[in-house]
Amino acid sequence: MKVVGVSLFVTRLPLVHGFETSSHRKSHLDHILVRLTDASGAVGWGEIASASDPFYSSETVDTALLVARKYIVPAIIGHEWETPADLATTWARIRGHEFAKAGFDMAAWSLYSGMRNEPLSVTLGGTRTEVAAGVSLGIEASIDALLAEVSRHVDAGYRRVKLKIKPGWDIEPVRAVRAAFPEQDVHVDANGIYRDTDETTALMRGLDEFSLSMIEQPYGPRDFVAHASLQAKLATPICLDEGVVDLDDIGTMIALGAGRILNIKVSRMGGLTVALAAHDLARDAGIPVWCGGMHEFGVGRAANVALSSLPNFSYPSDVSASEKYYARDIISPPVTATDGMVTVPTGPGLGHEVLAAWITENTITHEHYGEER
Repeated sequence: MKVVGVSLFVTRLPLVHGFETSSHRKSHLDHILVRLTDASGAVGWGEIASASDPFYSSETVDTALLVARKYIVPAIIGHEWETPADLATTWARIRGHEFAKAGFDMAAWSLYSGMRNEPLSVTLGGTRTEVAAGVSLGIEASIDALLAEVSRHVDAGYRRVKLKIKPGWDIEPVRAVRAAFPEQDVHVDANGIYRDTDETTALMRGLDEFSLSMIEQPYGPRDFVAHASLQAKLATPICLDEGVVDLDDIGTMIALGAGRILNIKVSRMGGLTVALAAHDLARDAGIPVWCGGMHEFGVGRAANVALSSLPNFSYPSDVSASEKYYARDIISPPVTATDGMVTVPTGPGLGHEVLAAWITENTITHEHYGEER
């Protein structure tokens, strides 16, 4: 195979419901869609799901676009490759910029599985025909508003509800949710906002009483020592997210006992190639995993569904239905969930039609490199 054309679409979609984390609030998302064209004319799609601002990660839409056009695109156009891992070697010397890499790696897997005429899940080694879906809920204006959001998604059948927390919005919202939904699988996510203090330790130990499935990323990225110290004092498993950027971080997490669960995010870790390796490392170490999301449009969401079909994805993944975030997604059919389960597509590649005209209609900027096909 040989990539002869690359298109980059900075595309904006409004969220159907504003979403707030411990660092910021958003009402729409700008993501970069990557289209790779092979010499045969076949096409593969990927998604760079970096945020617009450097709050979740140091990467942004602007930095990803710069790295893509200056370094990744020139490296891959005209390069002969047999597998996505082969193509990934062309950007291996770029340090960091995992979101940018992930979009191209995802497009390579989409192209590769499509040309093999098999579903992406099968190409990745997935074994499930459907995957359990969880839902991530942001910080709301009041506890009553939060309870209404939880109720809506529990009624829709979602198997796990994740609550965003921050200082001043932690114990009481969780207490209220647990009281209203005593049997629901609930976990909390701090996005690294807390600091390693005695007060924080006491607060986190207070969360133990609510029978949460996990506490996700209480401390800052790569603060493994603090997480290990806290995990030793908690009954609730700690899950690392932002703290695990590359495969070496998983080794550090395991060696220090910094967490008992791993959130594998395709975008954060640099693509499906790395995510596969992370799945295998965690499996061999007895660490259960789940697939987190970055509010991906349909392309990235479909890739997350495919990845979640692998056997060690033991917790419901953030693969909620497209309608949870977008009135109209960029794929057809959109990702749907029935009683909290998402069917893994059986068509070749992503298993969805990518709606090029709808992407164009919602695109802010478009760049093309190489041949037009």
